[in-house]
Amino acid sequence: MTARRIAALIAGLWAGAMLCIAAFAAPDAFSLLERADAGRFVNRLFMQEAYASLIAAGLLFAIERRRTRDAAALGRGSVLSADIMLIAGTLFCTVAGYFAVQPLMEAARAGQGAWSFGALHAASTAMFAIKGVLVLILAWRLGRPANDAQLKPSATTS
Repeated sequence: MTARRIAALIAGLWAGAMLCIAAFAAPDAFSLLERADAGRFVNRLFMQEAYASLIAAGLLFAIERRRTRDAAALGRGSVLSADIMLIAGTLFCTVAGYFAVQPLMEAARAGQGAWSFGALHAASTAMFAIKGVLVLILAWRLGRPANDAQLKPSATTS
C-alpha cells in the first residue's frame, strides 16, 4: 500500500467519523438523554474527536511532508502543497475550536467571562464545521487518482 493510499484511508476514516458525530451521535444524545447527561456525553465525544484529530493530522502531516519533500527534490512541486495547507487548517480548527474555546465555554456556563455560552458554542460549532469541510476536501484530494502530468518533470528548459 502506497503512502498516498494510506493517507487517503486516514483522511476518509477521519471524515466519516466527523460526519457520524455531527449527523448522528450528538443530535441523538440530546434527543435520548436528559440535557445535562447529553451535554456531558457530547463533551466527552468531542474531546475524543479532538485528540483523534490531532493524531490523524499528525500522521497525515508526516506522510504528506515526506511526499512533498521527495517531489520537490525531483523538481515536481513545492514542499508547501495544498494538502499540507489543508492539514494545517484542520489543526488550527481543532486547537481553536476545542482546546481554546472549550475552557471558555465552561467559564461561560459558570457565569464568568466576557462571552456568552451561546456565542462560544456557535464559534466552536463553526470551527468543527470548517474542519469537517477541510477534512472532506483532503479525503477527496488524496483519494483521487494521481495525475500523470503532475508526476512528470517539466519539459521546458532554458
